[in-house]
Amino acid sequence: MHPFLAPDFHIRWSTLTPGHIEADIRHALDLSKRNIAAICAQDPASATYESTFLALEQATEVLGRGWGRLQHLDSVNDNPAQRQALNQMLPEVSDFYSSIPLNARLWEVLKNVAESPAIGALAPVAQRFVCETLADFRQAGADLPPAQKQRITALDAELSKLTKLYSEHVLDSTNAWELIIHDEAQLAGLPDSAKAAAAANAKSRSAGVPPVSGAEPQPGDGHRPPPQGPAWRFTLHAPSLLPVMQHLHDATIRRQAWEASVRVGGYGDYDNSPLVWQILQLRQEKSAILGHGHFADLTLQRRMAKTGSTALGFIEDLHRRIHPAFLAEHRQLAHYKAAATQQPVAPLEPWEVGYWAELQRQENYDFDEEALRPYFPVDGVMAGMFEIASRLFGITIRKLETTCLPPGSAGPTASNDEDVPVEVWHPECAFYEIHDSATGAHLGSFYADWHPRESKRGGAWMNSLHIGAAGEPHLGLIVGNLSPPVDGKPALLTHAEVETIFHEFGHLLHGLLSEVPIKSLAGTNVPWDFVELPSQIMENFCWDRQSLDLFARHHETDAPIPDELLAKMLAAKNYLSASACMRQLAYAKLDLELHIRLGDYHGQDLDAVDRRILADYRAPLSTETPSMVRRFNHLFSDPTGYAAGYYSYKWAEVLDADAFTRFQNEGILNAATGRAFRQHILSQGNATPPDELYRRFMGRDPELQPLLVRAGLV
Repeated sequence: MHPFLAPDFHIRWSTLTPGHIEADIRHALDLSKRNIAAICAQDPASATYESTFLALEQATEVLGRGWGRLQHLDSVNDNPAQRQALNQMLPEVSDFYSSIPLNARLWEVLKNVAESPAIGALAPVAQRFVCETLADFRQAGADLPPAQKQRITALDAELSKLTKLYSEHVLDSTNAWELIIHDEAQLAGLPDSAKAAAAANAKSRSAGVPPVSGAEPQPGDGHRPPPQGPAWRFTLHAPSLLPVMQHLHDATIRRQAWEASVRVGGYGDYDNSPLVWQILQLRQEKSAILGHGHFADLTLQRRMAKTGSTALGFIEDLHRRIHPAFLAEHRQLAHYKAAATQQPVAPLEPWEVGYWAELQRQENYDFDEEALRPYFPVDGVMAGMFEIASRLFGITIRKLETTCLPPGSAGPTASNDEDVPVEVWHPECAFYEIHDSATGAHLGSFYADWHPRESKRGGAWMNSLHIGAAGEPHLGLIVGNLSPPVDGKPALLTHAEVETIFHEFGHLLHGLLSEVPIKSLAGTNVPWDFVELPSQIMENFCWDRQSLDLFARHHETDAPIPDELLAKMLAAKNYLSASACMRQLAYAKLDLELHIRLGDYHGQDLDAVDRRILADYRAPLSTETPSMVRRFNHLFSDPTGYAAGYYSYKWAEVLDADAFTRFQNEGILNAATGRAFRQHILSQGNATPPDELYRRFMGRDPELQPLLVRAGLV
């Protein structure tokens, strides 16, 4: 048996133990290699589209299944044995995937078939698949001489190893820090919800509950003794850290938490500084071998931006538009603090910004975001979000019963029987099905896992575990690190966390509503500066009264948000919006500069490089902030990831702000508009170029103005 490779739609997570990893992945590698060899063994003269391109599409499916499940477990349930087994197999898997487009015989067979008259008779989506496959091969180096192909393979393997190590350093250094408070007086200003969560966290440690799933202490845990007596435990996970930085009166504690947070990935055995330069240099070398001046041009050639200079110009144009407002916001906040403290006006410290910004927001708008939490219980948010999606996109969503079994236990066999609970990887994980409301067809299913654990990497994400085709359902997941339930009460979210759920659900809909018959063109397999459109457009429904009333209901009374509180929330919507925008632009600018002009910076002090690149993007603060690049998982925890592509978030914001004007004009919950979005965007994947898909939905190219209007920056 090979549990990681099992074809079960309902995955038996308890069987996916570290002892199976090597045998399962090696077996899948052998199958894939034999499949590739069979394609290569054909006579090019008699080979067909089905025996080459489609066969290649299916050749690595079993390996993709097993490796995808393993990588998912690595992100949500890290443990030493699993980590060791994954790292042992990582070079072989990386080598194999790199070898595919560099296989000279395979390339010869594919090119021969692509040039045959039969390709012109294929359906448009099949013709696009052929073109995209050829472009994939060329972009990966299929036309290179043998020596350079070998070097590309070596570079890919090294990038896989280094980026995995980078990610581990971020996770381990995040988990290596904790702050235990024993004096409740030091928690003055902290919301009750944050205090309760910190007390529950400390209590779980005192009770001997492991900080992560599994019986063994995890990397970064440090075998710390549990706190004794009354205690409140804080960590660097976002639901714990952010309330401290935003609300806690004690500036000394805020500074301590800030200093720990900016040192993630930047000290001792966890220092990512040398890895950053190694990863950047390897990417640059790969780009040069493939005929590009830098990694941005290599990466973006088939995205909407096309070139690094276009992406950088886009970021710099937005920077010019908002820079005066950004500086004005920080000057004003410094004046506000000076007036409140009767001190001279001076730049704020970085651990002061969130705190004074929150005080000013409460004063200016009489609005405390904590007042919204009772209206955002996580289950209610999910149910209302499902209702919105059902009305707009013609789907129904239902929750199935689940069970979580100990690893290695002999649980029931996987089954699609509704009477058998669906197995999940953690007790907090839920499972849902999506059906077409008109036909009843099962479109897809998904897992949802929303709360932080120390075995779980930070942030929020969506992923696919199985891409259905020819009527098969899709299988996906949405994961986050949101406010957890406390003392038997439901998890009550901030409005920003609600936006996160809607964002990831938008990605999920893009995957599960795909109707593209070719898997590599389906769902979210689109250019990365287009992939954020479905996710970001869903965030808009978190701000409109009509849609809010479907999910923003008090967890005890079921009452909607009162008009007065909603008015305050909307009035404060664009508070410090220039600063929020500048933060994203700074990340994108840093990303593009490092990948476009590496020669100007390579090997220098990372903090000095950061200050040089972002001189006009950084807030004027008293203490310099260490560079984000040591903990920037988006850029450095994957061989490519969002590297040279972080601008995609702002690029897609232009698309989503503009596209949402159609919903505003035709009705926020207008079913016809929703069906059009499903038809032209959500269902189409990469079957058609994204700019054409956008024009089909909007009838024109995107415009920048709606984004500036929405952000109050016109």
